[in-house]
Amino acid sequence: MELARMHQMEEIAREYGAPLYIYDSAVIEEQFARLTRAFQGVKDVKLNYACKANTNINIIKFIRNLGSGLDAVSINEIKLGLRAGFLPQEIIFTPSGVHFNEIREAAELGVKIHIDNFPFLRRFSEEFPDYPIGIRINPHIKAGGNEKISTGHVDSKFGISINQVNDIVDLTRKIPLKVEGLHVHTGSDILDIDVFLEGAEVLFGAAENFPSLTYLDFGSGFKVPYKEGDKETDIVTLGNKLGLLFNQFVEKYKKPLRLIFEPGKFLVSQCGLFVTEVNVVKETPYRRFAFINSGFNHLIRPMFYNAFHHIVNLSNPDSKNEKTYDVVGYICETDTFASDRKIAEIHEGDYLCFENAGAYCFSMSSNYNSRVRPAEVLLLNGAPHLIRRKENFEDLLETTVEISL
Repeated sequence: MELARMHQMEEIAREYGAPLYIYDSAVIEEQFARLTRAFQGVKDVKLNYACKANTNINIIKFIRNLGSGLDAVSINEIKLGLRAGFLPQEIIFTPSGVHFNEIREAAELGVKIHIDNFPFLRRFSEEFPDYPIGIRINPHIKAGGNEKISTGHVDSKFGISINQVNDIVDLTRKIPLKVEGLHVHTGSDILDIDVFLEGAEVLFGAAENFPSLTYLDFGSGFKVPYKEGDKETDIVTLGNKLGLLFNQFVEKYKKPLRLIFEPGKFLVSQCGLFVTEVNVVKETPYRRFAFINSGFNHLIRPMFYNAFHHIVNLSNPDSKNEKTYDVVGYICETDTFASDRKIAEIHEGDYLCFENAGAYCFSMSSNYNSRVRPAEVLLLNGAPHLIRRKENFEDLLETTVEISL
């Protein structure tokens, strides 16, 4: 991180208090433009922001203004999208194992819907016989940066098995199902573009069985770099290769089709920084611990996914004296953010900054240990704007109903 940038982040943290999430809208805009340019060879492409990555409504609004649609996985994400200004037809609902009431409510709101199981296909056709739907296919491809984010393998809970496509076709002959789209998503943090190409071939093969499609949804899963020298998905090469295959299939299909992607992490991961303050530095004969005023209640990815977040000491940017630390939190369980990490010398009161904190960080936070969640700030044209205030003690009790005991 550049020195001027480090000073700016520390100043913002002092102004709003740490821990603090900071998002840079310029990074989101550039990522959106990069992905759009990569697929410029395809006539009809739509990017639908996977808002589960970061559900702050201001982030959703900003991405909508870039021309994005919305990928939602819950009824409340749909409502957030509508509140942010998306039209119902700009939202695709791709749930997994929800109660049918959510799907019913989504249909009543008028959004596009993906269904991934036979019981709900039958029930949906009974209640909404004229409502077009998409179907999520499980391509039986194992991919992703972690077992927990691999969603397209044969044992995954997601989607209808590719080996059951004929059963879906048979079902459409018996009940009024209007299938307008097919969806596939193999996982997240995928580096190998051949995985996407393999998934495309699976989807093309399935699509041949459905004569009235209007779109094919390829999900997402593009890998972003987490540290210097780290590799990322080559979206330019992917755009050229997948774009060519898609155009060839559209010509063979003899009807126009829209190509849809659902980027989440790709758009917002690198825009985000998480700034914390050091409570104390504790040395033992064996380890040197830097305790920060946060824990997995605010940032669970390192503990849940073994995810790497680069950490810089904003308060000591010029130090040539690096030391090795375990950066740990204040939760009453082991919440190690980094082990044996070389960082510019840390002192009590220093501000440590975690990079790549824009996706699946605040959105996965909690009030564990009765800790409040931090504020969020959005940089617009370089200027900070508060987009979520820090919680307080009263917020912890807001939904509690106290009874006489």
